[in-house]
Amino acid sequence: MAKPAKPSGPNQRQLRIGEVIRHALAELLSRGDIHDEVLAKHVITVPEVRLSSDLKLATCYIMPLGGGDVKPVLKALNDHKRYIRGEIAHRVNLKFAPDIRFLSDESFAEAERVDAILYSDKVRQDILKQPLRIQTDEQDDD
Repeated sequence: MAKPAKPSGPNQRQLRIGEVIRHALAELLSRGDIHDEVLAKHVITVPEVRLSSDLKLATCYIMPLGGGDVKPVLKALNDHKRYIRGEIAHRVNLKFAPDIRFLSDESFAEAERVDAILYSDKVRQDILKQPLRIQTDEQDDD
């Protein structure tokens, strides 16, 4: 008997716990609970937290507001990783607190790259060559 296909994305529990951890981390950063000069100078957004399938590793994607000084912010967060993990463990009710790693969020850069491609002259010419198809209510009734 064949095994059922494994889902490719995260399951509902991973998504839910990732969101709870994201909120707890964002609250820690916004309240200034982490005493660090680099972190105090920056407003940091936490767009996403992804958990491994066994819920033992949480990858936190962060981006300072404006997108600058990512490396010093990542270093400061990694220096305080142990404290952050302990605080998240107190705020999130899990049997085991996941190990935390911080990465720079590249989704904003990727969105800019896609926008640049979509608004390039070559793509614009291809779009203008296509006939415009607008469905009207009269065509739907046919």
